[in-house]
Amino acid sequence: MRNSRLYVQIDPDVLERARQIDLLFYLRAYEPGNLVKVKGTTNVYCTAEHDSLKISNGKWYWWSRGFGGYSALDYLMKVKEYGFVEAVEILTGQTMADWKPPPPAVKKDEPKVLLLPPKNKNCDRVIEYLFGRGIDYQIIQECVAEGIIFESANYHNAVFIGKNESGMSKYAACRGTMGSFNRDASGSDKRYSFRLLAREPCTSVHLFEAAIDLLSYATYLKCE
Repeated sequence: MRNSRLYVQIDPDVLERARQIDLLFYLRAYEPGNLVKVKGTTNVYCTAEHDSLKISNGKWYWWSRGFGGYSALDYLMKVKEYGFVEAVEILTGQTMADWKPPPPAVKKDEPKVLLLPPKNKNCDRVIEYLFGRGIDYQIIQECVAEGIIFESANYHNAVFIGKNESGMSKYAACRGTMGSFNRDASGSDKRYSFRLLAREPCTSVHLFEAAIDLLSYATYLKCE
């Protein structure tokens, strides 16, 4: 077999074009002297080099060797023993070493759009759920009034909102009031998670795994 070159990246469009060329078309265009019509047939051909290599209906088969293929690319590699890259170059007339892939497209950082679930007409189920988890009733009411906790209309999930410095909603964590459902709303920006601000200036920040953990800690501080 002829020596293959080192790895060469081939344009997918060029490769597809090479694969679409059938053997009959290739021989008529590039090796007309090697194409012989089989006597007594209407559309069966062979090659002058190999009379047992029959070509018909877009396929070819080398009967004496017991293998065949569909395309001219198969023929050049299996019969002529060209390397893959060299065979593609013959069929396309393009030197692969000269081809360079197009520069990657610059990915634009588009701003996330937060898709909040529709609000329920009240927060009764969420309030009952959080109160049942031991959260202080007044803290729950303040969060609802501030708009950082609400109840979703469709599934009655507890929705915990995170806002940016301008008070715009940027994050929403949805927690099932029945079952273990727990996920962020589409478009949530985790830089703005659900939070409770200290009533007085302080130098410490408390981090929690979940919104309910934060509410539990706030309840604990109030009890103290």
